[in-house]
Amino acid sequence: MRYLITLFLSLAVLVTAGCGFRLQGTTQIPEELRTLQLSSSDPYGYLTRALREQLRLSNVKVLETGSPNIPILKVIGSTENTETVSVYQDGKAAEKQLTLVMNAQVLMPDGAIYPLQSRVERTFFDNPLEALAKDAEKEIVRQEMQEQAARNIVRKLLLVHSAELEKAKNQAADTNTQP
Repeated sequence: MRYLITLFLSLAVLVTAGCGFRLQGTTQIPEELRTLQLSSSDPYGYLTRALREQLRLSNVKVLETGSPNIPILKVIGSTENTETVSVYQDGKAAEKQLTLVMNAQVLMPDGAIYPLQSRVERTFFDNPLEALAKDAEKEIVRQEMQEQAARNIVRKLLLVHSAELEKAKNQAADTNTQP
């Protein structure tokens, strides 16, 4: 019986390892972006801290001061917007939609600039009778949105890698075609 359980667990581990299973929230960052300098106008703001945490979870070394051959992830800014989606019969807002747009860019050592943008939307019900509870809920939703935007930006670093590969391929093709 013990042999059968050991065999089953071993088989389960092999199947999940063989199919490319990874824990949620981790991104395989390419080698040239494993060390970054993070630049932001608000280095201690929640959005920058969430981005730094997502980079750390993806095994990216974040430097405070960079060198000329280290890519820079620069947080340009973020905008938040609140829109009323539905209203009660008396005309007060019943449901609101929050939108967060985060803009960033990656500055590569060769001077290439890759813009990144993350857009996160959430809706929540706004009961005017529970104003204090709704303010706390709105703040929690806002922080979750900022964390999601940071995760999206880290995932989009893969786009920078593929653009760099395409650029290198084009440069190699240009060198081969010139006499």
